[in-house]
Amino acid sequence: MLSRVANSIYWINRYIERVENYARLIQVNQNMILDLPTGIVGQWQPLIMTTGDNDLFVKEYGDIYSRKNVINFLAADLNNQNSILSSITTARENARSVREIISNEMWMQINEMYLSIKDAMSHEYWTDINLEDFLLEIIKGCHTFWGTMEATFTHSEGWYFGFLGKCLERADKTARILDMKFYYLLPSPKYIGTPLDMLQWSSMLRSAGAFEMYKQKYSALNISNVIEFLVLNRQFPRSVHYCMVKAETTVHKINGSESFTFATTSEKLLGRLRSKLDFTEIDDILKSGLHEYLIGIEKKLARIDKAIGKSFAFD
Repeated sequence: MLSRVANSIYWINRYIERVENYARLIQVNQNMILDLPTGIVGQWQPLIMTTGDNDLFVKEYGDIYSRKNVINFLAADLNNQNSILSSITTARENARSVREIISNEMWMQINEMYLSIKDAMSHEYWTDINLEDFLLEIIKGCHTFWGTMEATFTHSEGWYFGFLGKCLERADKTARILDMKFYYLLPSPKYIGTPLDMLQWSSMLRSAGAFEMYKQKYSALNISNVIEFLVLNRQFPRSVHYCMVKAETTVHKINGSESFTFATTSEKLLGRLRSKLDFTEIDDILKSGLHEYLIGIEKKLARIDKAIGKSFAFD
């Protein structure tokens, strides 16, 4: 497979996953603010801090982290290359460049999502009109794309590159969603352990699409259990550990190499991170500090992404 084609399919899936996660972040934060007790002011700044784009936000909006500014930046701002509109636009451009490779159904789904999102955001007051329904449609659209890809795209090299992109993006965003709790606590440490604190932890689970599955495994909300579920669980498809297992397996399939060996830097880095997660316990994470641990995960994922680019000549 041509590197150009592999690169496009890889990034189509990364950007579609990014679209879904940004939609989830906005949706859950909006709902959480509505549930806050009287007298507690909702926060929008943590969403910007979590995405790692604070410098760009400040450049465009100053330090005014209002609902309107944050939602516009994360959803509709084309100057933000990670916004929902920017991501679906880039995914569509990548899909257009490989239309002869992907299925027609995949192209149609991405194109329909792009047109729908662009049209909705063209209205001046789009954030005030059925925002909840709009974000749900975006999330459903992303799920439809992956179902379409699963059912209509041959499970060969191209499919594996797409799946690899989704796994890495998902692991990164799960780590960032979990790290968002750190930024919520910065201005209000006095709320640690209170019902408000528990409300925020449950919102973290909902942001990661993990609330129902967590409740099936654990009967009560517990901070250590939430962290363990999102980072170390081996069965939940959005946990960091699960994504790394699948990503490592996928790279071996692409290379035709044996499991638990490495012939490229990307295989080495993936295997190292996966094996470390294999033997990590929740106490290890808490001792090192959750924020510091997650920052470490994010940096490792960035190195893996660069190594994949070099291994398969994406650059």
